[in-house]
Amino acid sequence: MKRVGVIGGGQLAWMMADAAQKLGVELVIQTPSEHDPAVSIAQEIVFAPVDDASATEILAKKCDVITFENEFVNLQALSLLAQQGACFRPRLKALAPLLDKYHQRCYLSDLGLPVPQFFALDQTENLKSKIEYLGFPAVLKSRRHGYDGQGTFIIPDFATLEQKLSYETTTKTLNQSLFLLEEFVPFQRELAIIAARSVEGEIVTYPVVETQQEQQVCRRVIAPAQITPNQLAEIEAIAHTLLNSLEVVGIFGIELFISADGKILVNEIAPRTHNSGHFSLDACETSQFEQHLRAVCGLPLGNPALQCAGAVMVNLLGYENSHSDYQSQCQQIAEIPQAHLHWYGKSESRPGRKLGHVTILLDNQNREQAIAIAHIIESIWYPR
Repeated sequence: MKRVGVIGGGQLAWMMADAAQKLGVELVIQTPSEHDPAVSIAQEIVFAPVDDASATEILAKKCDVITFENEFVNLQALSLLAQQGACFRPRLKALAPLLDKYHQRCYLSDLGLPVPQFFALDQTENLKSKIEYLGFPAVLKSRRHGYDGQGTFIIPDFATLEQKLSYETTTKTLNQSLFLLEEFVPFQRELAIIAARSVEGEIVTYPVVETQQEQQVCRRVIAPAQITPNQLAEIEAIAHTLLNSLEVVGIFGIELFISADGKILVNEIAPRTHNSGHFSLDACETSQFEQHLRAVCGLPLGNPALQCAGAVMVNLLGYENSHSDYQSQCQQIAEIPQAHLHWYGKSESRPGRKLGHVTILLDNQNREQAIAIAHIIESIWYPR
């Protein structure tokens, strides 16, 4: 597998470039805009929306295997290509239970994996009686196309729920059944694990990390997370169960909660490289991006271990509408000892948009020190 097609041309595809060069792999990208980050590193580009299956048919003719940078695809249309011999990794059957968040919850629950209580919304049921066992606050989620906090709403009471549903369904011409409602988990911490599975079924897992969100967007990641050996074993077992059940080939990101009483709950699954694994570019022997390419190309998996005591990754998020490249702030951040800056080269900044990230390698596993370093970076990046 020497030519890999990637559906999506954002920073996740862009960050595959160094690994592709190292492995002697060519990347062919399907993406809608010439301004997308991965356009600069691709051997060849098919300019089209990521859910355009006719463009993916063209992509399939240019490469040996197709993988995904995001999950906003039309599986039904792609399945026709798979029947005609196009090789998708992960396979489409592995993505099918995950793209709709309600179906994902059902799949995880059926596997016996711990998840928050949840139910789907539709117009025929009595919401009040159904929500009694969840209580408020509750979490309302769009079943498709939500990311970085988009499509996720914390709901304090029934009146707000009715108001929110009415607004979303009328202004965006959505159907109420396109949402699910789940219990709000008063968690101690949010965690994540990156896991990869090879063509032969070998699984490797990266260190479990702590993720810190603000307004439901990941702001920083601390590796490794300070958890008990039992919690680590349970999270690794969850990853093995999920990847083996789906017969995945490639990388998955698994987001989790530790509840107030110490229980592990699965929050969401990302069937691709994931923001919580960006630290691996600089801190691990094999980055998540190299690992993903190794898996989809049928190569042996690499060692995911940390090469340092710890690391903290900080997302550099847009905070204004502009076309600045923020050179002054980037230069100050890059001068921090053991800092590794990754700037995605996006032409436009807007609030909440991921413009880059920086990883600081640490010589200890002191969580407070990691958070303090993250705050130094954020004090440079965000205007006072």
